[in-house]
Amino acid sequence: MTISPIYTAQGTATGGRNGRAKVAESGLDLVLAAPPALGGNGKGSNPEQLFAAGYSACFIGAMQFATTQDASLAKVPAEVSVTANVGIGPNAEGGFGLSVTLSVKLPGVDTAEAERVIEAGHKICPYSNAVHGNVEVTTELL
Repeated sequence: MTISPIYTAQGTATGGRNGRAKVAESGLDLVLAAPPALGGNGKGSNPEQLFAAGYSACFIGAMQFATTQDASLAKVPAEVSVTANVGIGPNAEGGFGLSVTLSVKLPGVDTAEAERVIEAGHKICPYSNAVHGNVEVTTELL
């Protein structure tokens, strides 16, 4: 599948998990540190945290966009929140893999409608599409 980007972000890391990461356009400049569970001191950000923040924000946008494409979907309330918990651990091939749990709050939207909005969000969200079939993603409605 070929994608024609309408926007491209640029991030640069040096030093790996115990280094620094910068994002070109925003001025974001982070100290990176592996978490204690991976042998680090945890005194900085790590790739899993950044992935969690990006996925949660993007997933909200995908649900909002979905409701503009399908008028039968309930609107996403302003108080929406998504918490992404990204886990890392060894995989069967000797490397590492990720797991993701998305905890979604759609206040005022009944359960059946919220589940439809979440499903539509997964079809649109580039993070969901990128990890589909490769990362176990669990979604829970709070």
